[in-house]
Amino acid sequence: MNRLSLPLALLVFALPSAALAQNCTGAKAANSVKLELEATAVRSGGGEVAFTVYSDDPKRFMAPKGKLLRARVPAVAPVTRACFWLPPGHYATTQYHDENGDRKFNRFLFSPKEGVGVSNDVKASLIPPLKDVLFTLPSEGRTVRMTMRYPR
Repeated sequence: MNRLSLPLALLVFALPSAALAQNCTGAKAANSVKLELEATAVRSGGGEVAFTVYSDDPKRFMAPKGKLLRARVPAVAPVTRACFWLPPGHYATTQYHDENGDRKFNRFLFSPKEGVGVSNDVKASLIPPLKDVLFTLPSEGRTVRMTMRYPR
């Protein structure tokens, strides 16, 4: 690689991260802060990763129409990122790797067929208790990392 190619290559690799930082889901208001989510251990770049944010209301956690916000982003192995504008508070997040791109969370009975993860990296085969996955989003913002776990 010649001297000009390396800086250009570094710039090209930096662009998606910079662009992502500007394209957060949700409305940026005076009281909102950035929540950055990272899905780690993503096994392929196929399909997309769906990140979902829930409030601290146990009746809405993982319930139909219970989400606050959702972002679907192209999957990038080994780490896929998304961000949200939210007021400081308490939240829970989930993620799944929609490798086939059908925009459905595929499962067999109660077992997932696709990679999944929840905040606080709680290992759960069904819906985990909300108290185990809640985290605080402080006034300075936060990054939450979740391991993508795939069925065998």
